Amino acid sequence: MTDSKVALVVGASGIIGHALVETLVEDGSWKVRAVRRTFVPDVETLNLDLTDAQATREALAGAGDTTHVFYAALKPDANLGREAEVNGAMLRSLLDGLKAAGAKLQRVVHYQGAKVYGVHLGPSTAPFYEDETPRHVGPNFYFNQEDLLRERAEQGEFEWSILRPDVVVGDIAGNPMNIALVIGAFAALSQETGVPLRFPGSVKTYRGVLAQLTDARWLARASLWAALDPAARNQAFNLVGEPFRWERIWHKVGEALGLEVAEPLPFSLAKQMPEMANIWQRLADRHGLESVPFEKLVGWPFGDFIFNTEFDMVSDMGKIRRAGFTEAVSTEDCLIGALRRLGEKGYIPRFNDRTHEERLINA
Repeated sequence: MTDSKVALVVGASGIIGHALVETLVEDGSWKVRAVRRTFVPDVETLNLDLTDAQATREALAGAGDTTHVFYAALKPDANLGREAEVNGAMLRSLLDGLKAAGAKLQRVVHYQGAKVYGVHLGPSTAPFYEDETPRHVGPNFYFNQEDLLRERAEQGEFEWSILRPDVVVGDIAGNPMNIALVIGAFAALSQETGVPLRFPGSVKTYRGVLAQLTDARWLARASLWAALDPAARNQAFNLVGEPFRWERIWHKVGEALGLEVAEPLPFSLAKQMPEMANIWQRLADRHGLESVPFEKLVGWPFGDFIFNTEFDMVSDMGKIRRAGFTEAVSTEDCLIGALRRLGEKGYIPRFNDRTHEERLINA
């Protein structure tokens, strides 16, 4: 391994960060550090609190060899103004700490969700274009962070690249925004209680609107491209899979899991599913699942948000393809693959995916 490329992955225990660390290690040409912890063995970790600028500076004193930052940290807050202020300050603390350590950063890769297009505020007009969709009025932490990156780049400190995924699908547990785990746990509880798999969100969302997902491992591979390719210098790119309707994907998931799919039944996952904790424990004991508390395993409110978004979510992918990242992924394979890996890791019961494997072989 050469030490010429030294990556600092910030937010390494999240869906994006975990896939990043795995991909960087597998690539073999990077020295990898993680903040503040990682599930990947034998990776150096830095335990620092980005909300404390002085402590961050001290913790980064030995990271002066860092050449690339992959920033996937987030501190959510219901107050959008406070969220913008805190998350902007966190990124500033990191950059200042690395500068004080003498790091000669080449590029910072940053991640923004579809919230950058204002989808959290209400119906937005799709498709979303990186350089044409205007900003909305009011606070948004992505704006604070992007403006900071642009400012530092103009001062000659480093280059930047921004990737904009949407609904990132991964294979870790305990993250409040992992839709694969929402679906996997919901399907397992449906099977355990002897009922068919019924979409719990809006019928309009199920049948009428277009949605999109981003595979975490695909995003990680795009991140390496964004960190190194000249075409990605100081540019923002959408990165999402092909648009789909939940009705089609829901039936594909049911087929892969061997579950009957029935008509949608809209209800609040956040209100209903916590009452299933005892049933989950029974299921977990029987299958020998990892001992993650049910209340921390799945982000049911996130499922409610995704399954009740009643307007098209489509981000245009033309810009990144024209820039040279042309790898494509299947949304169906992305979601079912994540469900399979979650089962292999013992977060949900394993399912018989023979039909899915045969379809891949015969494709």
